Amino acid sequence: MQFFSHDGFDIGFIDEGEGDPVLLIHGFASTHFVNWVATGWVKTLREAGYRVAAFDNRGHGRSTKSHDREAYTPEKMASDAAALLDHLGIARAHVMGYSMGARIAAFLALANPERVATVVFGGLGIGMIEGVGEWDVIAEALLAEDPATIPHERGRMFRAFADQTESDRRALAACISTSRTLLTPDDVAKIAQPALVAVGTRDDIAGAPEPLAEMLPRGEAFAIERRDHMLSVGDRTFKARVLDFLKEHPL
Repeated sequence: MQFFSHDGFDIGFIDEGEGDPVLLIHGFASTHFVNWVATGWVKTLREAGYRVAAFDNRGHGRSTKSHDREAYTPEKMASDAAALLDHLGIARAHVMGYSMGARIAAFLALANPERVATVVFGGLGIGMIEGVGEWDVIAEALLAEDPATIPHERGRMFRAFADQTESDRRALAACISTSRTLLTPDDVAKIAQPALVAVGTRDDIAGAPEPLAEMLPRGEAFAIERRDHMLSVGDRTFKARVLDFLKEHPL
């Protein structure tokens, strides 16, 4: 990994391949490796002729951790993504985010529309506007002394994921507290880039993709068949649809 500094954080990233750039933004409690390398995305995009940049969000992976809740607003996290593009000298890129990363991608597209050629919202549909359920239980689960005492299934799932990725659980608890800012329909209507909204048909977190796609001026919905929130990201049909989408909308 390489590193650059922005807003008091050292951000770890990778930059591989040649061709039109694709910026990948991972989800909550994940890392660039878990979300994009281990699932085959980096390999798939490189072999298709793209330059791939991916980074560990602040508070995640090998990037600097903070326990300050105010450090994790979507606006600040999106500014890290824009700063990475600046660091790499990339004026404009395709952007794909998954789950929390999709929300960050939306804020990036709103704040820096000239930098985003197309956007893929994976693992987040109408939940981007309506919310994605009760998340205070996630913070509680992350801070629990004994994971066996966690009563909530979703809390247990994310605690296990955080432990699996050897995450800083206090940083993640701070992140989940402030990173869930909702967009309004008016906000979504301002995202004028070609946009693909892809959600698993068994995903009980993201919300349906079709309503969000209908609000986007150039939105398309894609159902990732028989996949839940955790398994959708590496699905081969998702990869194939994204590759087609990128070909349909070259830089």
